[in-house]
Amino acid sequence: MTIDVEERSAHKRLMLKYIVAPLALLLAAGCTPQIIPASPEPAERPLKIASWNVEFLAAKDGTGCEVRAPEDYAAMRRIADGLDADVIAFQEAENVAAASRVFDPARYAIVMEERAGAPSGTCGGKHPEAQVIRQAVGFAVRKGIDFERHPDVISLMLGNPQLRSGVDITLRPKGKAAIRLLGIHLKSGCFAGSEAKACPVLLDQIPALEAWIDAAARGPDRFVVLGDWNRRLALPGDTVWQDIDDAEPAYADLHLADEGKAPGCDPRYDSFIDHIVLDKRAAADLSAFSETRYAFGEKHYSDHCPVAVTFRR
Repeated sequence: MTIDVEERSAHKRLMLKYIVAPLALLLAAGCTPQIIPASPEPAERPLKIASWNVEFLAAKDGTGCEVRAPEDYAAMRRIADGLDADVIAFQEAENVAAASRVFDPARYAIVMEERAGAPSGTCGGKHPEAQVIRQAVGFAVRKGIDFERHPDVISLMLGNPQLRSGVDITLRPKGKAAIRLLGIHLKSGCFAGSEAKACPVLLDQIPALEAWIDAAARGPDRFVVLGDWNRRLALPGDTVWQDIDDAEPAYADLHLADEGKAPGCDPRYDSFIDHIVLDKRAAADLSAFSETRYAFGEKHYSDHCPVAVTFRR
């Protein structure tokens, strides 16, 4: 049988129809590459700022008014790591070497006040033979976060080398608003009222502190004052709180992060003396306040527990 050219062309077109069409259906059904959308990026890490008085933290084992062994330092580092904070203000560390035993230098940059101090005498109490060591204020700043250090606030010392200065930094976390931080440790012994022996000293520190607050309130950045205030600011009618929370200038309208909360660190105390105080701008970004407590029956590695705040941005 003879098939002319036109018939052969028609035959080829018909064969292609029966081959290509099912193949197209097959590809459409399951053989085409599946486009998987990229996983969303993890939520932006919130900014967390903490404070912890580490109670006579010494560079060497067995020294200072709170005598510690290597396992105590290791336990304190676990607590510090567990905070997972971007910045930790600390108080009562002897020096950078002491602070580095608790705040991992691979994770944090250590900044401490320049005041040399003049420690002298023995500790008394449970370690009467131990020598007093330097008690200094500082910050542990998570590596990778830019910050600027300002001059220490030496006005808080009132000319006395035994009184602590303030450590003043501006934090510039990536993707977040800058925030200025002042780490402090005020005179101990005037926890309320004005009659205690230590009160004239602490009350003399307050105008210097208020001057810093007022200057920061006029500045461009939100700010936080945190540390061991040695004062129960949340007590009704506290005069120190009334002095600093005067809304003059406007951003000096302050917020006490622990307001309305009771500490659980030590059952003897029902009001905080470790405070995180925020200006009006920082308070608007506040997400949470927390206190890290020692486990039931666990040794208290310091006579203070860490407190922290988390910001939305």
